[in-house]
Amino acid sequence: MTTQLFTNAKVFTGESETGFASAFRTVDGTIDWVGAAEEVEGETAVDLGGRTVLPGLIDSHTHPALIAGTAAAVECFPPAVASVHELVETLRMHAASTGDDWVLGRGFDESKFPERRMPTAEDLDRVSKDRPVLVWRCDAHSAVCNSAALRMAGIDERTPDPEGARFERDDAGRPNGVLTEIAAVAAVASVIPAPSREEQVLAVLRFGEDLASRGIVAVCDLLSTRIDDPLGVFREAEARGLRTRVALYPGWDPEQPLADLDPLDTRGRIRVAGVKVVMDGAYSNRTAWVHEPYPDSCDHGLRLVEDEDVLAAADWARRNGVQLAVHAMGDRTLDRVIELFADREPWLDGVPSVRIEHATLVSEARAERLRAARMSFGIATHTVFFFAEYDGYEKALRAEQVPDAYPIARLYEQIEPLALSSDRPATAWSGADDVMLSIAAAVRRTAYDGTEFGMEAAVTVPQAAMLYTGRARLLSPLEGVGILAPGLDASFAVLDRDVFTVPEDEIASVRVAETWIGGQRVFIR
Repeated sequence: MTTQLFTNAKVFTGESETGFASAFRTVDGTIDWVGAAEEVEGETAVDLGGRTVLPGLIDSHTHPALIAGTAAAVECFPPAVASVHELVETLRMHAASTGDDWVLGRGFDESKFPERRMPTAEDLDRVSKDRPVLVWRCDAHSAVCNSAALRMAGIDERTPDPEGARFERDDAGRPNGVLTEIAAVAAVASVIPAPSREEQVLAVLRFGEDLASRGIVAVCDLLSTRIDDPLGVFREAEARGLRTRVALYPGWDPEQPLADLDPLDTRGRIRVAGVKVVMDGAYSNRTAWVHEPYPDSCDHGLRLVEDEDVLAAADWARRNGVQLAVHAMGDRTLDRVIELFADREPWLDGVPSVRIEHATLVSEARAERLRAARMSFGIATHTVFFFAEYDGYEKALRAEQVPDAYPIARLYEQIEPLALSSDRPATAWSGADDVMLSIAAAVRRTAYDGTEFGMEAAVTVPQAAMLYTGRARLLSPLEGVGILAPGLDASFAVLDRDVFTVPEDEIASVRVAETWIGGQRVFIR
């Protein structure tokens, strides 16, 4: 039996906003006791030097399978890539360093470019005229490819747009390389050779190391079918040292409705936890499905799936005893989810039967409908979105909508299963899974350039911390994590400064000094 006592610390237990202790004991990787340091004076202990301790953090909406499936892609996130020219140069240097046929990138945000436009095939032809090039936009809903990639995918002026997506075109009707929404991107991405299984496993292991450096010990992968056999890949990574708990949510495809996953393996540290339906697009590129048209346009965005597909996915989730997760960014989409499910009987105990992903515009009335519904709803939302993508939101939201955009304080009061999350790598910022960045944005309500964004929705530091710990654990079946309490995992993060007392403008610079999972230290800075 291995026993460790940790003392002389400021321990945020995650059980409430005011839940603090100063010492805790672990036995064989499990929390045995939490309390006051004075109660254990004289015992042999690890002295934490007065540092702040958080429960191991939960990222409730992220995409490790997407990262594994695009392991060959170079990162093109802001602020490192801030113009079409810098995007082309980044891809050109990447092309020179790899012998692969395809040149791949991910993460650009054209709203931060001085050109204020999407790159096109003509731009990417400067990377290579012969090798196919594709780079995903930061939201992962859209992408751009060069002329060689269009030819390889067989897309020309006669090719019809996919349902719920568009091949953008020039004035002559020829595809210009801009691929708007998932089905259009898939038409090109489907001809890219998949990384080998070994490359996928190694990418997952590197992702786990990144998570440990952020203090993150558990994640939900909200579209795990970006790779083949995600359960097998992640469990192989687990056998080779991955310590992160992972809840997998395969995507619902009406053409292939996951019959091969029946019956599900829903147990263990790596498990299938639900199914995801992507119901609309994203605000930052004005494809979220909305009631009022986007400013200066007649465009209401895109609805990507019909009611029957959403309901079929829900039936599959109910039959298999897992969650339904619905990507619903636009207000019209959120209202449709409420209309479809509010009066239905929940099928799960302990966690919401229906998770709503992103939930950008949530008015008082919508929050009340979710709270009072017969169905059990939970929400995974973000503050890193408006922090990183303010330029896009400024163009996509009407002034009167801003008070309802990511209203974290309102949701905190109304929806108990609630979490902040990163959406990495589908977020326009390098290091989007930096929890302290999200906490700072939740508390300060300012964008990367200092612009204030809905200050009335600000929360306190303890409240924001709860949305990565005690409240986040209520959203998904990631047992054993989220709070420091007897019987749960001895998984925790030690900070280099006290996030609860540093000046607000220093919150984002607080770093994780150590991360422990199951009583073992897996990261030290």
